[in-house]
Amino acid sequence: MPDITKGWRKEKSGDSLPEVFASIAVPKEGSFWRKLLAFSGPGLMVAVGYMDPGNWATDIAGGARFGYTLLSVILISNFFAIILQYLALKLGIATERDLAQACRDHYSPLTSACLWVLCEVAIAACDLAEVIGSALALNLLFHIPLTVGVAITALDVLVILFFQYKGFRLIESIVAALIFVILGCFTYEIVASHPDFIPILSGLIPKQQVVSNPSMLYIAIGILGATVMPHNLYLHSSIVQTRAYERNETGKKMAIKFAAIDSTVALLFAFFINAAILIVAGAAFHTTGHQGVADIMEAHKLLAPLLGATFASTLFAVALLASGQNSTLTGTLAGQIVMEGFLHIRLKPWLRRLITRGIAIIPAFIVTVMYGERGIANLLLLSQVILSMQLSFAVIPLILFTNDRHKMGSFVNSWSTRIIAWVVATIILLLNLYLLYDTFK
Repeated sequence: MPDITKGWRKEKSGDSLPEVFASIAVPKEGSFWRKLLAFSGPGLMVAVGYMDPGNWATDIAGGARFGYTLLSVILISNFFAIILQYLALKLGIATERDLAQACRDHYSPLTSACLWVLCEVAIAACDLAEVIGSALALNLLFHIPLTVGVAITALDVLVILFFQYKGFRLIESIVAALIFVILGCFTYEIVASHPDFIPILSGLIPKQQVVSNPSMLYIAIGILGATVMPHNLYLHSSIVQTRAYERNETGKKMAIKFAAIDSTVALLFAFFINAAILIVAGAAFHTTGHQGVADIMEAHKLLAPLLGATFASTLFAVALLASGQNSTLTGTLAGQIVMEGFLHIRLKPWLRRLITRGIAIIPAFIVTVMYGERGIANLLLLSQVILSMQLSFAVIPLILFTNDRHKMGSFVNSWSTRIIAWVVATIILLLNLYLLYDTFK
């Protein structure tokens, strides 16, 4: 096997997430399914970022205003996600570096520092969406005031710390359980909303009006920006290394194969959930003349009376709370990976969590006090715009690294993968530039 370390300018740093590095056994012999089970978990943790509270507002607005037309955008966004997450897991397995470590090793200290700051901003924006989503869910379920709900979300750090010290498999199991709670809730919502499945299938086919209609294009770009999360690329490149596969060419080839299956299947779950949110919004609001529904609170209030289903609103809020808590778990890990990878600074988990959550809670608390529900909805939208701004700064280095034979050795991207990756990166960059221009204009 070629020496892939020669492509890195600096000496190799320590393991990514050293406390759980290669901590989960992988059977050397055994069936395909036993090996797949051993590699299952990281994909679901990454999929969390594709169904977090930030996605809900854009999916609800898209379904309420345009019915099922924007389902094609969710499908395309999910395809983009599958491609990018595949590159992230391949980087982590082939080079034994996460994306943050790779950036620090390759770029100058100044460039690395800039990339670190941009990534921290993205994580804070994602954390902001989690804070808002959890606070909204607590308000909807238990009528807790939004300001109190925002404060309560600061305490989840204690729960996270408890599970972090119980092993990485437990964290993966909790994330998987919460995802299936969300899945179950929206399966009920779809059944209760009685959507027409012929228009749903038609909505999966891209329409020219998505580009020609400015209002539709704006929401479509918002869906893309809320779907593909920059911190997920850092997260995935690290947590795939928790498996104890053989660190040679044969072992890495097997790891990439099974990690790719795990990732793709998990992201299909994320697609179903995002599509379900839009379908329910289309069936409940668009077809009943409530096209103006654009935020989570309003959607919750209208679901039960419009669908005639008692539990529709309650399960909607339960799914939102599960989504917020899931995103908290994965956001904490992403923050740790980014700080350790870029700076080689290891903070105690509780301190790291309090810092990132504090950055998110302060603006959420101020806006809640001053502007209430409407301010919270606007702040949630702003968090997605910020995430869109940061995305290309993670995607472009990822593609450059995985295209470099000196870094990847025999695992370097094929020409077809390179072309697809650059097309995806170009589309994301151009659409996000348009979104930012239109937003600030």
